[in-house]
Amino acid sequence: MEKESRKIVGNPALLLVDPQKGIHKAPGGYAEGEVDASIHALKLVLTAAREAGMPVIFFQEIHRKEMVDYGRELDGTENIHCLEGSEYIDILESLQPIDGEFTNMKRRYSCFFGTDLDILLRGLNVQTLIMGGYYTDVCVHYTAVDAHQNDYYIRVLHDGCLGSSQAAHQASLNAMTYLQHASKTDSAEMVPLIEAWGKARRASV
Repeated sequence: MEKESRKIVGNPALLLVDPQKGIHKAPGGYAEGEVDASIHALKLVLTAAREAGMPVIFFQEIHRKEMVDYGRELDGTENIHCLEGSEYIDILESLQPIDGEFTNMKRRYSCFFGTDLDILLRGLNVQTLIMGGYYTDVCVHYTAVDAHQNDYYIRVLHDGCLGSSQAAHQASLNAMTYLQHASKTDSAEMVPLIEAWGKARRASV
């Protein structure tokens, strides 16, 4: 089978993985400006998706205050995080969902694990997932792997992600590109492609 190199195959959706206020408390030695730059990249793509009429899906990682749903998440480097009631679980102000967009909660890293994301995507007839969010090497990476294994095309916004460290960020981007060569993208590439997709969509109606 010929490798698919087009960036948008079939119907796309934008998936924002955990764009939560806790990113400003992120480890990894990132400067405040780097965090803000990644949020700005997501905002650019989100604005283009909305104008194009593309489905937009938000995920938040949220854990019960009783801490009964962490499973093995605290066995590694991560500390207690994303507890319900904390201000840090809220979606960033500049990326707030609007009416008609989809919001979802998850208890694990992957947006597919224990959620109805696959049902939602199939209901929307989506083939291509444009993805960004936090952290690259955790929730974004694991979601991308599950999307790949469920036969979706993945397009990862390299400027719209940050990792638990800069080394982990790059390693995960490399790993996702290994799975799908065309997954590598950024806001500068995707915005005009989304705009063109929206124009073609409107012309076909």
